[in-house]
This record gives sequence, C-alpha cells and structure tokens, in this order.
Amino acid sequence: MSFFESLKRQKFLFTSLIVFTLSVGILIGTLITTGVEAAKDTGQKAADATPLVIPSPVQLQNDFSRLAKQLEPSVVNISSVYEEKPARTQRRRGAPNEEGDEGEMDDFFFRFFGRQMPNMPQTPRRSGGVGSGVIVDKNGYILTNHHVVDGASRIKVKLWEDTTEYDAKVIGSDQETDLAVIKITAKGPLSAAKVGNSDAVNVGDWAVAIGSPFGLQATVTVGIISAKQRDQVSDSQFQNFIQTDAAINPGNSGGPLINIRGELIGINTAIATNTGSYNGVGFALPINMAVKVYNQIIKSGKVTRGSIGVTFREVKPELLKVYGAEHGVFVHDVQAGGPSEKAGIQKEDIIVAINGKPVRNGQDLVERVADTPVGEQATITVIRDKNRRDIQVTIGDRTQVFAERFGAAKLGDDTDSEGTPARFGITIEDISDARRSQFGIKEPGGVLISKVEGSSFADDIGVLPSDILLAINRQPVNSVADVKRLQATLKPGDAVAFRILRAVPTRRGGQPQWSSVYLAGTLNQ
Repeated sequence: MSFFESLKRQKFLFTSLIVFTLSVGILIGTLITTGVEAAKDTGQKAADATPLVIPSPVQLQNDFSRLAKQLEPSVVNISSVYEEKPARTQRRRGAPNEEGDEGEMDDFFFRFFGRQMPNMPQTPRRSGGVGSGVIVDKNGYILTNHHVVDGASRIKVKLWEDTTEYDAKVIGSDQETDLAVIKITAKGPLSAAKVGNSDAVNVGDWAVAIGSPFGLQATVTVGIISAKQRDQVSDSQFQNFIQTDAAINPGNSGGPLINIRGELIGINTAIATNTGSYNGVGFALPINMAVKVYNQIIKSGKVTRGSIGVTFREVKPELLKVYGAEHGVFVHDVQAGGPSEKAGIQKEDIIVAINGKPVRNGQDLVERVADTPVGEQATITVIRDKNRRDIQVTIGDRTQVFAERFGAAKLGDDTDSEGTPARFGITIEDISDARRSQFGIKEPGGVLISKVEGSSFADDIGVLPSDILLAINRQPVNSVADVKRLQATLKPGDAVAFRILRAVPTRRGGQPQWSSVYLAGTLNQ
C-alpha cells in the first residue's frame, strides 16, 4: 500500500469516528429532553411530597399578649398642632444647680407684634407632632409628657380602637418632670390603667412599653428593667429615670411602661441615641413621681415646689473638710431677693441640716425643700467659718424665686395687657400707626389677632395669630370696639365670615407682602 493510499484511509476512518460520535450525542440529548417533557406532562416530579394544611385558628396565650390586651384600651395616641413651636431648651453642662435645674428656661417663639418686637413679622405656620398617653381616670384624665403638648394650639386624642378623635384640654403641666395631664370628654367611662409602685421595680424585671412610635398606633415592645435612678440623663433633679431596653422611639413619649402584672410603673420619656431612633436605651419617669405631680395638678392645676433660693455645686469631701463640715451642700450662690438672702444665708455656707435632719447631698436638699409647703418656716443649719448656726428661712415658691428661668412674672410685677378676649376664641388689639408703618400695612382699618384659642371657632376656620381682622360678615372692623359691637349681634348657628390680612414673607427679606384671606364657618357658641 502506497503512502498516499494509507493517508487517505486514515482520513476516512477519522471522519467516520467524528460522525459516529455526533450521532450518539444527538441521540442521547433527544432521549433526555423527551424524558423531561414526559415528567412535565405527567406531573410526577414531586410525587412523594405531602400537601400542606392550614390548621384551625387557636389562640396562643402568653403573659405578654395578655398584658397587651389588658392595657390596649388605656393607651391613647396624641396628635398636637402647633402654630408657634417653641425651641427646646437645655441647661449648660457644668453650670451650678439650684434645688433642681439652672437651665436656660427661655422659650423662643416666632412672634408677630409680640411684647418683644422682632425686626420683621413671622407668619405662624401649622406643624404637628405625635405622642402617646395613658388613661389614669375613667372620666378621661390622661398622663403624657409635657413636651408632647407644650405650646400646642390644638390637641387631638385617639383611643386604641375608637376611630373618633377627641379634642383634649390641658389640665396642667410640669416642665421639670416633663409631665402633663390632659382631659377628653368621651362617650362613656374609659378604661384606666392600674397604677403600680415603681419603688418595687428591680433590675432584670420584665418591662412592656406601649405607644405610637413614628405614629404607628398600638405598638407593643418588650424588654427588661436595665437600671434605676438614672439621673445623668436629664438636667432636672426631679427626673430620676427607670432605664429599659424595651424599644422606645419618637412617638412613644408619654406612653406607659408596665410590669409583668400589668401595672403602670413609668411614663416613657426619653431615649439615648446617636441616630434619633432606638439604640436599646430608653428612659421612663417612675410612676411614683408621676403620681405626685398628677395629684397636685388635678387639685390646683399646677405643681408647686418649695425653694430657698440657692445654687450649689457638688464638691469633693476635702473641700467640705476645709470649711469645717463632714457632709452637706456647698452654697455656690444666693438668689437676689430670695428666701435665703432675706434670712441671711451666704455664699460658701455649707448646708448640713434641715429641721434638725442631716442633709447629705444636693439631691437630698432638693427633694426635702421642694416637698416643704410654700410659706412654711424651716430651720436651715449651716456651717460658716467652721461655726454651726441655725437660720430660719421662709420657703418660697420655686417658680417665683427663679422666675426669670421659668418665664414667670414675679409677684407684684406689673404686666402689660395681652389684648382683649373676643367671643370667637381670639384675643385682639388695636394697631397703632407706628406699627402699620413698621410692617408695611397699607390697608386701613382692622385689629391685630394676637392669640387664637385652641378648638375655638376661629381655630376651626383657620385663623392664625398675627392675622389682621378687617371685616366680620362684610361689616368693616376698625377697632376692638367694632368687634365687640358686631359679635353682640350674632347667635349660635349663625354663619360668620371673616376677611383678614395675612403676611406672606418675601424671599429676599424686607417687609412682607399682605394678602386678603376669606374664612367662614358656623358659630357654635
């Protein structure tokens, strides 16, 4: 066989092998595909699987679900509407204490034609806030946080399952414990939460928080009591919190913290966070303190605390020893005109006793003085120049002694008139020519609306503080006397229309633009 014949034969065999291999591959692929299609057609791929069956509903009871159902009717959602929202206030860290808090208590409002005349009028805008509360009396009395309702022109309360929104009024509020008491008039008796004793709370106990975080009503979270007597959280010495890791978020404020027996042990108030949301550290004001505040508010509409008018710093024992004392409170300053100054207490005195009972620290002093009735005399024992002496001090009202920090007027001070109340739920003032010129009011006539009462006729139709009332039912208004004359002609059920001027700020500053707004409604009172 020649070389060329041999090469030709090998080429034939190689080609035949390739063709054979391809034919076998095609045949196998066809068989596999046919098998898959057959499996699909017959539906036998999961032949050994058992269908799932949903069982009949069975209620799984546990302590937490029982507590949630028990407390649900007592927890409310609170919506607050603000015309002029005050800025939050904080005390300067490291500043001295005065039987509580030497915070900068100034509330800053965007005011128009206020007592502190701004350079330009600020048109109030409505804003809203959401919080929680807990019913503590079947007649509609609710505990919540001061900051939930502070400065609100209108407060709406929604019950857990009732879609009706109730108007609430503030019975009283206490800034220093951040507590407020509000009331609604419901269709019938309400379900009140059972009050517990926060002194019985122990670290490690179960804790349940209920409220409306981020406006999500009816939210229940569970954790434990992480710590007690947390006083580093707040600058007020009337706040010693219960710490919990039950999730508390914005909107939980004012809601209840309960124990495993369903008893109210705290009012959720604050969180420690770097993000503004839950980080596992929440704080509730103990219910024992809340009850003291509540009982004063329902009795007199306010909380009264005693004061002797001193500021103090916690100092090292060595400093006290130099001044001749083993314990006590170092007087850093004495309030001018306050009870201590009048009685003769001085800077650098060491207060060592009240009515013969030793004073160990500033917290001890604060609590005992605050609980002493205003006007009562107390024997304050001090050490001065290493000599012990008793001084009779008449206890003063804390809000009066430190009036400038609480925004209160001192007794005997003359205050300017805040305007004339009108029937529509507004307070009005005549406008001087100087004011008209300052704020660029070119239209003649009108009276300034300096205040709008929440839930009033004026509030319902949308009147705002700083509006100028020009006409009532097309009758011109030029003075407070005109408003009184016109409102005397109206009766409940009458249609009432206001023509007002409202300031619209300009982008570049300067004087605002004034535009007419027409508002109307049915007089209901």
